[in-house]
Amino acid sequence: MFLIDTSRNGQPVHDALVNQSLDNYLINDLRLPGHGLICYINQPSVIIGVNQNAYAEIDLPYLKQHKIELVRRSSGGGAVYHDFGNLVFENIVVGDTSKFGDFHAIGDPVVDALHDLGVDSAEVSGRNDMTIDGKKFSGMAIVKGDNSYAAGGTVMFDLNMAAASEVLTPEKDKLASKGVKSVDARVTNIKPYLPAKYQGWTTEDFKNYLLCHMFGVDSLDQVETYHLTDHDWAIIDQRLDKQYRTDEWNYGKNPGFKHYVSKHFPIGTVSFNFNEKDGRITEARIYGDFFTAGDPHVVENHLIGTKLDKPSLVAALVAGDLAANLGKVSADDLADLILAD
Repeated sequence: MFLIDTSRNGQPVHDALVNQSLDNYLINDLRLPGHGLICYINQPSVIIGVNQNAYAEIDLPYLKQHKIELVRRSSGGGAVYHDFGNLVFENIVVGDTSKFGDFHAIGDPVVDALHDLGVDSAEVSGRNDMTIDGKKFSGMAIVKGDNSYAAGGTVMFDLNMAAASEVLTPEKDKLASKGVKSVDARVTNIKPYLPAKYQGWTTEDFKNYLLCHMFGVDSLDQVETYHLTDHDWAIIDQRLDKQYRTDEWNYGKNPGFKHYVSKHFPIGTVSFNFNEKDGRITEARIYGDFFTAGDPHVVENHLIGTKLDKPSLVAALVAGDLAANLGKVSADDLADLILAD
């Protein structure tokens, strides 16, 4: 394993728009063979999954009023708030993709580092979370390239929980499925759990400890490191201008369709936004925090023109190859959700 230094001109980059675009460049363009690792800290921002509806997940007036950046990542998963009390790590793997989708392989090194600090209750939990005493301090995500993938997550060290609670508006059904009434009840920072001698640590201090622990060294100058070059940054800048800085990518288009239904399944939240006329679906969009290497638009296209009765919906959903394009979810259950509107 080696470190990929994402600083620019010797200075750390805190712009989430830039940082969230790096994984695509690293797995699709640069493609350094082997197992690389990046780690960075973002300024206040909200990061949403590639399949999410920003207009349903985020309090956009609050976001704009407080000049918080909205950034869409290339992978699935849910919406998260970042600030200087939060760090992000990503494994950049080119060549051996045998551990693609293994969230223990992603999270266990972080959990092990916390155990060595005395935080014994830290563990990888659920579909893609890391928790302390059952409370989430990290959500993990993964995106696949050609014989490559990027996999990592957030780590809440000393995040501003009040700001996170204000700007994130999660689906009520998702919270209900976890038996809690608010987002605050199931998330936590790491810092309160650290022994007294570490309470003076900043997020940067914790980042340095975590990286040294993961590489098994005493200082980062002992780690094999690739430093992004001016040539790398020129390509990254080009990608930013063409896609990642655009409102079309980050906000997406709010279709404003009349019907909206949403439910939390084992694969994550799945939401349907659709119009109908004369008992048939005329327009449809699928949103959610599910992970898929496929294309949800395939399922959408099969739904258009479908009669709003259960046999027709099930047939359309099956034809859209749910397993490949959404995940392991029942066509019967999704048809019931659509008809629940």
